[in-house]
Amino acid sequence: MKNSMWGGRFTQGPDAIMEDINASIGFDRRLFRQDVAGSRAHARMLAQQGIITADDAENIITGLDTILREIEAGSFKFSRALEDIHLNIESRLTELIGPTAGRLHTARSRNDQVATDLRLWIRDAIDQLDGALHVLMGHLTERALETAPMVMPGFTHLQSAQPVTMGHHLLAYVEMFGRDRGRFADARRRLNESPLGAAALAGTSFPIDRRATAAELGFDRPTANSLDSVSDRDFVMETLAAAGICAVHLSRLAEEIVIWSTSQFAFVKLSDRFTTGSSIMPQKRNPDAAELVRAKAGRIVGALNALMIVMKGLPLAYCKDMQEDKEPVFDALEALALSLAAMAGMVADMEPQAANLRKAAGAGYATATDLADWLVRELAMPFREAHHVTGRIVAIAEERRLPLHRLALADLQAVEPRITDEVFTVLSVTRSVRSRTSQGGTAPANVRREARRWLRRLAKSEPRPADGT
Repeated sequence: MKNSMWGGRFTQGPDAIMEDINASIGFDRRLFRQDVAGSRAHARMLAQQGIITADDAENIITGLDTILREIEAGSFKFSRALEDIHLNIESRLTELIGPTAGRLHTARSRNDQVATDLRLWIRDAIDQLDGALHVLMGHLTERALETAPMVMPGFTHLQSAQPVTMGHHLLAYVEMFGRDRGRFADARRRLNESPLGAAALAGTSFPIDRRATAAELGFDRPTANSLDSVSDRDFVMETLAAAGICAVHLSRLAEEIVIWSTSQFAFVKLSDRFTTGSSIMPQKRNPDAAELVRAKAGRIVGALNALMIVMKGLPLAYCKDMQEDKEPVFDALEALALSLAAMAGMVADMEPQAANLRKAAGAGYATATDLADWLVRELAMPFREAHHVTGRIVAIAEERRLPLHRLALADLQAVEPRITDEVFTVLSVTRSVRSRTSQGGTAPANVRREARRWLRRLAKSEPRPADGT
């Protein structure tokens, strides 16, 4: 059967395989709200410009409202033969209001229509993700304030390096997710231009008002070049790039939660709400939510890679290849939204194990740098020499299986005779973290100050609600 929406040039219908590869209604039906909104704005503009009558516009908009209600109620019958969401809606509009429906497509093309719909969908998705990031950052910041004095090991190469506070560690992720919010905001600002009215690729000879449709749909302005309008997918790739970086941050935090919740580390305990059990080992509590967040990063980063490969060799303007933009971005942004919600739940529920954290903070001679700093500060020793002296003292402590603060003063003086018993004031993990008062340092006072600053910033940056256009 020929497609009644475009089949005038054709004498035969498409092969079944052609229909299979061509149809996108299985996934682009998600754009129904955006498609209806764009069509309503277009119909109103056509009437305002005298291109169609006010009565025709009213009938079209009434029909579109009916279709929206049908889709939301689940009674709308989608047809794969009609390929996509645009033709499905137009076909149903024709059933409802007759030939007048055919006037809606005046001065537009599916090329500018889908570009408009997708910008609207991604804009809504960004607003939802911004809200989810805001929630996660709030939980992290509140936990950071609670754990500001709680010492734990800081790692490099996953080896004990220096003591830090758990609050400081959690605030590091607040900084990361804050940058993610900024990247999404930048992407939203750049995508917020309307392609509607660019038509197929060259614009239109009808006296349309693109500023009117852009304003009704909440865009800042119309796009400037009709060729670019229909062939641009930078806004998708940029959003996916922001999503990919955010997913990497989530994956890093998820990895730490997986490690921290093991019996070997026992830094945190996860709640029943975000763990699972084993079908054979009754003692198990598996951090499956964290593991799945970690895994979904691959899907999200892969979506960006897939779309960049699709776009890399396309000539201007629209090519059907671009239909492959939707499934990856739908999947990636929905996976990211789910990951953010799961991480927010885990962070809010997890119970830090203070005694275990404190014990681990002193392992591995984590205050060795404090000893070296003391030698520089009190004995005016060059840092490289202090580093060497400290290394020799650590070797003695390791040989005797003692922490640094348990060595006798005589042991220290055997390496450097000028050391006094004042050195023991810097060798405990608590005093170590308290001393790190430089800007950005881990001292509890710093952490409390930064956490409160972030809470104020979050209160002032409430996310905009996604309007579900």
